[in-house]
Amino acid sequence: MEDRQLANPTGTGRRALALTAGGARGAYQAGVLQRVGEISALRDRPVPFEIITGASAGAINGAAVAAYSESLGAGTRRLADLWSGLTVQQVYRTGPGAVWANARRLAADFTIGRLTGSTHTQALLDATPLRALLERELPMAGVARAIAAGRLHALAITAAGYHSGKSYTFIQGVRGHALWRKSRRIALAATLEAAHVCASSAIPLVFAPVALSTGSTVAWFGDGAMRLTNPLSPAIRLGADRLLAIGIRCHRTADDLTDRELATAAPDLDSLGLPRRPPLAQICGVFLNALFLDHLDADIDHLLRMNALVEAYTEPGAARLAELREPMRVIEPLVMSPSQDFAEIAHGLLHRLPRTVRWMLDALGRPDPRSADLTSYLLFDPEYTRALIDIGYRDASERIDEIETFLRS
Repeated sequence: MEDRQLANPTGTGRRALALTAGGARGAYQAGVLQRVGEISALRDRPVPFEIITGASAGAINGAAVAAYSESLGAGTRRLADLWSGLTVQQVYRTGPGAVWANARRLAADFTIGRLTGSTHTQALLDATPLRALLERELPMAGVARAIAAGRLHALAITAAGYHSGKSYTFIQGVRGHALWRKSRRIALAATLEAAHVCASSAIPLVFAPVALSTGSTVAWFGDGAMRLTNPLSPAIRLGADRLLAIGIRCHRTADDLTDRELATAAPDLDSLGLPRRPPLAQICGVFLNALFLDHLDADIDHLLRMNALVEAYTEPGAARLAELREPMRVIEPLVMSPSQDFAEIAHGLLHRLPRTVRWMLDALGRPDPRSADLTSYLLFDPEYTRALIDIGYRDASERIDEIETFLRS
């Protein structure tokens, strides 16, 4: 299938919101958006984003912003309220029966699965409650109303195909919106439902795959961040010229941990003061970080390099750009990132997890507090999510003039 480009791909003037996150950390995005929704000049108006894209927990937030697009202030408050009251029981089953049933299936798969050639364990946790929550709290019919009213050009939700290993972006938008089929990325037109959001936020190994229609058949999908190595790409291909991206990586902590690993050489290993060997929980956390945190930073770097390349062209060069099959243009990004480390906050609130979940995490070993990333993705607890919302709200407040100028210009 060939790319279907917009009629005016080089000058759409569209603003986009790009959200990619993981698990409970998505509460930070809700805090940023809540503060943006309080800008007096925008508060009682429709959302200022013609294009909204999301993957993982960002799909939940993006779908909510699109569904409640009539009023930026009211919609973002409602999203923050949803996160601030979220509990583990609303996301995945935590009762002893559910945990032990899964443990028995896993044990059976290890012992007799190799003989039968099939297994029954799909994930460590049962996320059935999340599906019910999203169907109740996300009025996806509001997306169609926003498109019909001209408030929204497109909502795009990305999930990873478990058979092909490709990144699928499901798009609900105006007639003639861009579609594409690349070596690793495919875009499909769809009427988005809670199932698409569930698939996009199905953390690998933790939550089970979700079945989605791909037109003439059905396939299994998981967390959108797995294969979305360029999280800004869907918004750009849909015609965005200005892009607000909200990440969940604290660069200060990442830099500190890197400095620790690059400590000055010493005569012997013992004198280096090496941290203890990382337990399995810490390795799982780094694995999830690789899925959720690193891609946005790399994509922003790539975008800025491409902007510099486009701007360096002379007028004859600009004419050649317009002749390209995929015309290039300068895209202005504004990126929000956390000022505090979520892993440390989650470590201090580990006791808030249900006993069965703590037991499972203890079996994986206890990581360094600043590397307790696995907990930070699974801690769906009001005390934790409210802390992240507050951080997002404060971070946005410190840059609110910059954000307002970006959205109103």
